[in-house]
Amino acid sequence: MSTDLFDLSGEVAVVIGGTGVLGGHIAEGLARAGARVAVLGRRREAGEERVRKIESAGGEAIYVYCDALNPDSVRAAHETVREQIGAVTVLVNAAGGNHPSATVTEQLPFEAIRLEDWERVFQLNFAAGVLYPCREYGPAMVRQGRGSIINIASVAAHIPLSRVVTYSTAKAAVLSLTRFLAREWADKGVRVNSITPGFFPAEQNRRLLYQEDGTPTERARRILNHTPMKRFGEPNEIVGAAIFLASEKASSFVTGADIRVDGGFLAMTI
Repeated sequence: MSTDLFDLSGEVAVVIGGTGVLGGHIAEGLARAGARVAVLGRRREAGEERVRKIESAGGEAIYVYCDALNPDSVRAAHETVREQIGAVTVLVNAAGGNHPSATVTEQLPFEAIRLEDWERVFQLNFAAGVLYPCREYGPAMVRQGRGSIINIASVAAHIPLSRVVTYSTAKAAVLSLTRFLAREWADKGVRVNSITPGFFPAEQNRRLLYQEDGTPTERARRILNHTPMKRFGEPNEIVGAAIFLASEKASSFVTGADIRVDGGFLAMTI
């Protein structure tokens, strides 16, 4: 095996939410670094397209259907991955998102958000985003004595961004569970860390950031003014952090950490 710090040859990586933009780019990056990758998600067409991209670049990947909101589906997908490409050593939890009905507006103040919408956002970002996958894959990693779990947080987990109260609190829970599991499994060979992306235009937030004519919205302008680099992130810019945390050689003494890939957003005050 190469002594390259960032060589992932021999690793088996699962990316839940690999059918999305950031998760898909992470899946491609892990494959380029040498890992066998399982792209998990509900959108079969998007997952299979991501697998084709990985294979056309010389990597090895499979698509496995997984509804991360369903613990039975998470378990079944894990069994399929194990049967087809081996025991999982890297888990990336990239499922998540917000919902308009759980977003504060002038017409919908905090106290008017329905409890079922709170539950919907917590189910997606906390239960499906980290809880169910960590319960499924974590114990298997403990039994094999090694593994890296990478959870995708948000700048909203660190500071309460306007409007997205449900999403912010759910992502704060992601950070809390990340640190708890890092402590619990540190002496068992399993590292648990998180990545905090800044603002990356993707399917779920594009309407908040751009007008129909392609110009930035007022919210986007406020975000850019608060970002020292004065731009949004590109999806490939999150890949390096994921490879670093996936690599046992590069990050063997790193657990309970949160790596910010945000263009300086969280460093900005006034």
